[in-house]
Amino acid sequence: MERRRSRGPGPIKTRADSSLLTLITLDLSILSTVCHRVTPKGKTATMNTQQMEQMGQFKITVWEEENFQGKRCEFMLECQNIMERGFNKIRSIKVENGPWVGYEYPEFQGQQFILEKGDYPRYEAWSGNSSYRTEHMLSFRPIKSANHSDSKVTMYECEDFQGRKFEMCDDYPSLQAMGWCSKEVPSIKVNSGAWVAYQFPGYRGYQYILERDRHQGEYRNYNEYSTQAHTNQVQSIRRIQH
Repeated sequence: MERRRSRGPGPIKTRADSSLLTLITLDLSILSTVCHRVTPKGKTATMNTQQMEQMGQFKITVWEEENFQGKRCEFMLECQNIMERGFNKIRSIKVENGPWVGYEYPEFQGQQFILEKGDYPRYEAWSGNSSYRTEHMLSFRPIKSANHSDSKVTMYECEDFQGRKFEMCDDYPSLQAMGWCSKEVPSIKVNSGAWVAYQFPGYRGYQYILERDRHQGEYRNYNEYSTQAHTNQVQSIRRIQH
């Protein structure tokens, strides 16, 4: 019987080589999925280094019961409605990284609550001395522009940044004590960082989160302070800790 002649020596492929090649292909596929997303037009957008780093800067854990009991869930990105995760409400919180803002209702509506790094075992811990306490917190998001060492805000006597103005780079538990004659602040411009303004002195009352990267830092009237703002009364303000 005539044997077929070999065309010369070639690479010998084993089952292990084949498995290794498959794993390498899978790893490359996963990396591509993490670093790219497809836009509605079918184009591929690359996730830049800054975006990937920001995801590690924010982490919050929420519980359905007080004192960190019951159902829990961790987040590194915003949550528009915690009820979609099977929660009835949020009763306790731990902020591990970054400052966050919580909202009374879904879709970032209603009363606001500043959530800086620390433990919040009950709703009183985040609602603080608000004149309108509520157990509800149903949505939340990170505050990305907070920079405690580089924060500047300008208050104006009238709406649309008109009239007398005053610039601040520090915390003020009482605006009237530092020379602001009125209990009202009709418009505010955030030049840098992020701030929380309060309805009353001593960081009490309704909280208004004011950020450089929202509204372009421009709050032309009190309606833009928050969806629950019913007055332009602001009597204390401080920088948000990061």
